[in-house]
Amino acid sequence: MTLPFSDTPSENPYYKGRGAQVNPKNRFLEQEYAQEHAEGIDEWWQADVPTQIFEEHAKSVVNKVDSPDVGMWYSMNPYQGCEHGCIYCYARNSHQYWGFSAGLDFERKIVAKRNAPELLKKFLNNKNWVPKPISISGNTDCYQPLERKLWLTRQLLEVAWEYRQPVGIITKNSLVLRDKYILQKMAEHKLVCVFVSLTTLQEDLRQKMEPRTATAAQRLKVIRELSELGIPVGVMTAPLIPGLNDHEVPRLLEQAADHGARYAGYTVVRLNDAVKIIFNDWLYKNFPDRADKVWHMIESLHGGQVNDSDFGRRMRGDGNLAEMVRQQFKVHTKRLGINAERFEFNTSLFQRPNNQLSLF
Repeated sequence: MTLPFSDTPSENPYYKGRGAQVNPKNRFLEQEYAQEHAEGIDEWWQADVPTQIFEEHAKSVVNKVDSPDVGMWYSMNPYQGCEHGCIYCYARNSHQYWGFSAGLDFERKIVAKRNAPELLKKFLNNKNWVPKPISISGNTDCYQPLERKLWLTRQLLEVAWEYRQPVGIITKNSLVLRDKYILQKMAEHKLVCVFVSLTTLQEDLRQKMEPRTATAAQRLKVIRELSELGIPVGVMTAPLIPGLNDHEVPRLLEQAADHGARYAGYTVVRLNDAVKIIFNDWLYKNFPDRADKVWHMIESLHGGQVNDSDFGRRMRGDGNLAEMVRQQFKVHTKRLGINAERFEFNTSLFQRPNNQLSLF
């Protein structure tokens, strides 16, 4: 059964090149713009608009991660919102804090932290900082299309290299290859590990589910090129969505291993807050023949709901279907020699470039 929302499918065209097809209400705003009629003066609301960039003079860029099941200690995000438009993205909800919607706004109203490199330097210069790995892209993709113009991620890497600060990266954009040589230098000292998100090998599904991302072929090329340069590379087969891409796990892992991936992880889809409305609308518009089945299978992963907030269980799901996915992932990673070893970042090389001045 489809969910109710203010923008009904019958009134809206399908926005090609966008994941979300609606702008659900921002739960933090008391007032909002809404379309009352689909004709006349309200036609401006129907048309898709170009991506807009909003610059923020941020006060900080590094955040401590308190969630124990996400595999990172600290994160930094030079961008908020993501033009990739992945329909399932949990980061959509955080866009509401900026006064935007988690739907179309998330992928066409991007906030850029122009002073992110300076803020990272300030953070690393704090005498109380005990070096631990920092993940770039804990929320949105640091190599999304806007990075081609602003180079914020590249500047963050340059700061990290200057301080010998270890960083992790997760992306689904081939733009990461632009920075392969600085990543290679960092890899020689175990200061970086790159994870590539590989969700599906079905190009028609990717175009609908992750409309502005690199193709699977391009992502596999990224894995191969980085691994050939000695950069440790892993793959995230996430999220797994029953009835859409869960059956691809063996093939995804095989392709990743064949191209040089040494590590792998996965999560199952969870649809919290506004993502529930956005995903439901997308699902019934794109897969009306199996939408009910897919929706109910997602519910079976989370005890009858489409979201679970309990740490540990929320990422992997619960029940028979979740256990089947877990066993399948375990069997195939072992068969392919993936996760045979654990990557350890080197924190012993951390240095503050001007620390010698403290001797005088």
